[in-house]
Amino acid sequence: MKTSLLKSFALFSILSVCSLSQAAGLPPYDGTQALPSLAPMLEHSMPAVVNIATSKNIQISDNPLMQDPIFRQLFNVPNSSRQQQQQKNSLGSGVIIDSKQGLVLTNNHVIDKADTILVTLHDGRQLNAELIGTDPESDVAVIKIPANNLSQLTMADSSLLKVGDFVVAIGNPFGLGQTVTSGIVSALGRSGLGIEKYENFIQTDASINPGNSGGALVNLRGELIGMNTAILAPSGGNVGIGFAIPTNMIMTIKDVLVKHGEVKRGLLGVTTQDLTPDLVNAFNLETQHGAAISRIENDSPAAKAGLEPGDIIVAANDKPINNSQDINNIVGLLQIGDKVTLDYFHGTEKKAVTAVIAKPEQTQLAGEKLHRLLVGTVLTSTAKNQLEGISLDKINTASYAWKIGLRPGDVIVSANRYRVHNLDELKRVINPNNPLLINIQRGEQGLFVVLR
Repeated sequence: MKTSLLKSFALFSILSVCSLSQAAGLPPYDGTQALPSLAPMLEHSMPAVVNIATSKNIQISDNPLMQDPIFRQLFNVPNSSRQQQQQKNSLGSGVIIDSKQGLVLTNNHVIDKADTILVTLHDGRQLNAELIGTDPESDVAVIKIPANNLSQLTMADSSLLKVGDFVVAIGNPFGLGQTVTSGIVSALGRSGLGIEKYENFIQTDASINPGNSGGALVNLRGELIGMNTAILAPSGGNVGIGFAIPTNMIMTIKDVLVKHGEVKRGLLGVTTQDLTPDLVNAFNLETQHGAAISRIENDSPAAKAGLEPGDIIVAANDKPINNSQDINNIVGLLQIGDKVTLDYFHGTEKKAVTAVIAKPEQTQLAGEKLHRLLVGTVLTSTAKNQLEGISLDKINTASYAWKIGLRPGDVIVSANRYRVHNLDELKRVINPNNPLLINIQRGEQGLFVVLR
């Protein structure tokens, strides 16, 4: 009986596998054809993916006793202090995107604060790289190597990706050397993960491990569709959830880095939050997609464009907005002076408005740059509990400001009887040579202080 059941189960399993193979559309093979393979595509793509090794010199000072002249004299220690150098190494990957200029894309966290960057090519050559620019908020960096007989990857339009597309990850996991893994696009537009400030990740089940960072995610034509950046690893190992920054986002940042060496992001002046079912009902909305404006900064482009708290942004530059991260990503890729067209609901009325991205206001300043009696303080534009003003973040306990009673956490709300919301407004009403009258808010208390 058991033997008969086992035979029946085995026959059922074989038939099931055959049925699944036919349903999955596997190519027929009659023994005369070449086997399906990714090798031809990889022969073209792999030379454009490089391994990156970085090192950082850490200065280690002598024991504090060595700084004591009496101790030096007693033990005949030379006057010149010794400094030890320790190297901290890290490994990662990169992608050559311009063979004529020698430009290589990688992650910021791969080369962050490195003193030397060594690039190893697919053919074994090792080249020292120069840092061109880096953007920590998106985790994108551009480095440059000598442009001599290099291969580059062709860029694909990542907006055309679909869930289920086959992808291949190429990188340098665990420093093993160039390694290839395959999978599919598991999801698109992943955000809100807290990995970077600006997130619009491609999710894939192609194995990505430490060292793959900065490597290539390519389609079956060998075109670059993303840069491998992070994994979700609750148990410390790969669980088939990896994330890559899409090429369309990368190239926008890359162009700015090559031109300026850094990304100087502009200001729209809105704080938004995701729509919840309760908010949808409260605002009587027909759509459940969008970002609700919870705060508008004074004199910001959003304020000048007429936006108000409670407005619901549903599109920006003709791109649909599903949540607050979407508007954050779009504005984060714009430069000062760029225009952004916003479609939004004001109540039940749908409107459109164009705002011009402005230069962000200075948010932190050493007090001595404002007034000689504010030496030893650090001031920051802030909005605490909806109270806009200038926060005294740090105060030296030996400073004049401390002696007259100012304390960290105090918020300046007026100066010389003028209401001030930020550092720019404070600058306009202060005369460094005259006494300064400020009104501060400390918790539930308010008081005036004169600096003279």
